[in-house]
Amino acid sequence: MESIHCNSFVKPNFSLNHTLRRKHLSILDRRDAPSRQRRTFSAVRTSNLSVTSAAASTDVSTSTRNASIGNRNPKDAAIMTTGMERVGKSSAALEQLDIERGVCIPFRKYSPETVRSKVLESRGSVVSLASRGVEIVWNLGLYWSTLVYDFLVGRDEEVVPFRARQLRNLLCNLGPSFIKAGQVLANRPDIIREDYMNELCILQDDVPPFPNEVAFKIIEEELGQPLESLFSKISSETIAAASLGQVYRATLRATGEDVAIKVQRPQIEPIIYRDLFLFRTLASFLNGFSLQKLGCNAELIVDEFGEKLLEELDYTLEARNIEDFLENFKDDPTVKIPGVYKNLCGPRVLVMEWIDGIRCTDPQAIKDAGLDLNGFLTVGVSAALRQLLEFGLFHGDPHPGNIFAMQDGRIAYVDFGNVAVLSQQNKQILIDAVVHAVNEDYGEMANDFTRLGFLAKGTDVSPIVPALEAIWQNSAGKGLADFNFRSVTGQFNKLVYDFPIRIPERFSLVIRSLLTQEGICFTLKPDFKFLEVAYPYVAKRLLTDPNPALRERLIQVLFKDGNFQWKRLENLISLAKENVGQMSSNPALRVKRVESKLDLTDTIKDGARLFLLDEGIRRKLILALTEDSKLHVEELVDVYKLVEEEVDIPTLAMQVVQDLPNVFRDFVLSWSNSVLSDR
Repeated sequence: MESIHCNSFVKPNFSLNHTLRRKHLSILDRRDAPSRQRRTFSAVRTSNLSVTSAAASTDVSTSTRNASIGNRNPKDAAIMTTGMERVGKSSAALEQLDIERGVCIPFRKYSPETVRSKVLESRGSVVSLASRGVEIVWNLGLYWSTLVYDFLVGRDEEVVPFRARQLRNLLCNLGPSFIKAGQVLANRPDIIREDYMNELCILQDDVPPFPNEVAFKIIEEELGQPLESLFSKISSETIAAASLGQVYRATLRATGEDVAIKVQRPQIEPIIYRDLFLFRTLASFLNGFSLQKLGCNAELIVDEFGEKLLEELDYTLEARNIEDFLENFKDDPTVKIPGVYKNLCGPRVLVMEWIDGIRCTDPQAIKDAGLDLNGFLTVGVSAALRQLLEFGLFHGDPHPGNIFAMQDGRIAYVDFGNVAVLSQQNKQILIDAVVHAVNEDYGEMANDFTRLGFLAKGTDVSPIVPALEAIWQNSAGKGLADFNFRSVTGQFNKLVYDFPIRIPERFSLVIRSLLTQEGICFTLKPDFKFLEVAYPYVAKRLLTDPNPALRERLIQVLFKDGNFQWKRLENLISLAKENVGQMSSNPALRVKRVESKLDLTDTIKDGARLFLLDEGIRRKLILALTEDSKLHVEELVDVYKLVEEEVDIPTLAMQVVQDLPNVFRDFVLSWSNSVLSDR
């Protein structure tokens, strides 16, 4: 049998930062495992219960868990039943998370009861917990005492850089759970101040690897075969190392394909469970303080963190993340997602296609490859916005080591351990927030924050409204030339620090994702205008998306104070056409072209249907055409000129004629309902 050539690869310019997180089980294997599909709340999810009232939803969540127990093995069922007996207070935070997300997760890797059972059932658990607890309390207590001393002697501000570095080193010394906690805190301005956040961002960098012999043994144990039988080559050095695992490059013996192998650190799961148990125990003592400062209990924050962390430990779920991304982008010729070898994946090992690309922060290398920088940036921003607003499944850690430019102009993503999910409900609320910003309705924008879980229900939003107005007008007033997310985020961080606002984990990932990608854009082109690409994409989505909810938002944008905004409609159409033009004639792309025309056929058909069926819309549009005692023919002609090349009139007329029976039926039903309701 041929031996493995450990020095066969020169270490490439390929740095993965594996903050190995993964999405919720609710969206896994949507195509072939209906039992794992996302299940949405109906009346319950719209109630937006606060943390303090989340226990009121226990009946709903308990019934959901009862329904799922039958699908578990006897041991799991026993654990769940025991946990349900203790439900009440301990599971209120998880119930609140489900309500905020608008989804129910029937099968969890994490729950306070599961963590307790895992920790306390092991031998010597009490001694281990006591020892670890003393270590944590001693180190954190000592650090806290230095902060108190700094405050008492009046030097707390001048020593911030030193104390921030001290905190980073302390978290590293306390182990992987604390490193992950530090990485989370680096994106949480609601919990920690900005100068400390900047220092903790360093924790995203590589950490020292564990020995190759240990890693190779784990691979063999997980895959059930000797390395030599699976791989003809494997790198002698790790390509990247992070808090939970590390990566090697190898060549498959069977096919000769190059692959990346991700291996989990040894014996890490018991450590994670033990620390999570201690975290939650400590959080129970901090609930009062957390409720006062953040509007939520500390247990909710720990549960949110613990749920993500435990999910990251199962690499088979990351493999499913990759499959979901492949499915989402299967018809997109601008994005490359690596394939995954499911037969070579296990809970501790993941094997995926190796990506040869150009580091996305190397503008000279991109130019040397003959790629157009503007074109590549347009592709990247559009891909990011599709993940966020279209799929609701987005890459949570798009740092420079995880994004590459391909030789054919495509953008490539790697490392799908850290992804996040937005429910349809959350996506719609985000779009609502954009609409309210456009309409300068800051009171409703503040209410959107409550609906998204940033504020507890019942919080008085009136003090927040002027602050939101100041942030948005100050940022938007600069125009596209100077607008950037970092300045908006900096101002928002101050708002978070002054009000009881908690940033849910999924939205902290959204913020970090946007900031990171904007930073990459500025690295490639310092004068790049992020919104010049983002605005046209959003305009196109509003005009062409088949989702009825988005059509409703379009109507909200086009009407302000009951008046139709002709200029706004013209701007939307122009921006949407610009987006199509940016993608169809993108000089960076050497693959097949994307759509070359803005297809407004369905939008016009829906508009005609609304005009015929919705009396309120019909009245508003007639008023729009006749307001100020004149016919607005000129505005109508201007709009027609914008769309005449984008619409095939004969085809549209034929489709309208074919749809007339359905329209007539709906009209009759609408009329009969109105007659019956009058009686």
